[in-house]
Amino acid sequence: MMNNGAHRTDEEFMRLALAEAHKAAGEGETPIGAVLVVGNTVIAASHNMRETWQDPCAHAELLVVREASAKLGRWRMSDATVYVTLEPCLMCSGALVLARVNRLVYGCRDPKAGALGSVYDVVRDGRLNHVYRITPGILEAECRDVLQVFFEKLRQSVR
Repeated sequence: MMNNGAHRTDEEFMRLALAEAHKAAGEGETPIGAVLVVGNTVIAASHNMRETWQDPCAHAELLVVREASAKLGRWRMSDATVYVTLEPCLMCSGALVLARVNRLVYGCRDPKAGALGSVYDVVRDGRLNHVYRITPGILEAECRDVLQVFFEKLRQSVR
């Protein structure tokens, strides 16, 4: 757990998520990173591990919620903020509802699979038993760039 004592900003926590995204890219994973924060303390940090683990559920958001639950000894994350570099998909958006996360901060939109307004709008649906606050667009260009560079390199290696 990391806590430097001073109050940290959304941008600072998103930079930690971006560092995780860069780790993912270095491992051949889709570069998406996430951190889960309670108060001013990072409880969990991770990145996508789908390729490494051959697990379709190994998304960064799910991994930080699982790690935080294990560390804190609880599944309700009503005091937590999750920072993730890309707008969550349906699975992850739903898992964050089920974990009772307080707030989600993301970097860039996902026009193909985003479930917080781009393709679907899970949280604002109104029929679920929990709603979390959403802050989009934090370090948006940097979050988009890490994905674009990764996929451009991937396309070039296939040619």
